[in-house]
Amino acid sequence: MSKMIHTPGLVNIDDHGSSSATFVIEPLHTGYGMTLGNSLRRVLLSSIAGAAVTAFKIEGATHEFTTIKGVREDVVDIMLNLRGLRFRVFTDEPQTLRLTKTGKGAITAKDITTNADVEIANPGHVIATLDDDKSKFVLDLVVETGRGYRTIEEGAARKHSDMIALDAVFTPVLRVRYKVENTRVGQMTDLDRLLITIDTDETITPRDAFEEAAAILVNQYTALAGQTRVEVSAPASVPSADGTNTTENDDPAELLTSIEDLNLSARTTNALINNEIHTLKDLFSLSDAELRDLKGFGSKALDEVKDKMSELEL
Repeated sequence: MSKMIHTPGLVNIDDHGSSSATFVIEPLHTGYGMTLGNSLRRVLLSSIAGAAVTAFKIEGATHEFTTIKGVREDVVDIMLNLRGLRFRVFTDEPQTLRLTKTGKGAITAKDITTNADVEIANPGHVIATLDDDKSKFVLDLVVETGRGYRTIEEGAARKHSDMIALDAVFTPVLRVRYKVENTRVGQMTDLDRLLITIDTDETITPRDAFEEAAAILVNQYTALAGQTRVEVSAPASVPSADGTNTTENDDPAELLTSIEDLNLSARTTNALINNEIHTLKDLFSLSDAELRDLKGFGSKALDEVKDKMSELEL
């Protein structure tokens, strides 16, 4: 039995639309499907960078518990609608935006005047409704970037005194689900396959969110590992540009099976390993004549290897 821990590969990405995708990761060491799935889910939901409205000011409203002439919603309703605005912000500096609307009808996110550093991801989102043709609505917004959730108390100190602060949900990931299944590599049948589905608010793609979460975890664990390194097997297959599953070197996952996992005789296994043949890929790269010439490897060992390949239908 190999003592190495299998390095997983991203073997498939199933896109369900621009904001949802399922990622298939395998092979994983026994039990690692749950470990990796739970870790990725927690980071995806709490730590992916995003943008949100953190403060606002409505002309004619001095506090949140008031109504505005000509506007159907009160300020509390408008606050809830502002939380639904989704932005792509390309700077770390807070951005102040203005919305001005005159005349009867719905006020939507597309009425906000943006700048070169801000894009609105859901321009059809309704903020308020004007009931009078002569009504005028003026709204100033502060949009900031961050991670996770920030309370009003944490952000209020940085706002202007004439603005109403909002608690902010920065995360662009709306939902994460994962499932663990069994998979196999060669003779090993107790490995895990992880399927993780990510839904976003379209300000970030599911793949970008997935990669950012993985990078966050790598940084956290690398900081704790010091100089210690653990021997791992080669990674499994990853999706190529045409959608097929290949390894980094276009090798199927079976070729990464360790020689120690083939249950060959000790003599044959040791002969292969002593000649730097550690995987099926290494074995298949040699001809019968080259195998016979290996030190400590003869015709009997070659016959044993051929019988094993036939048994495994390789």
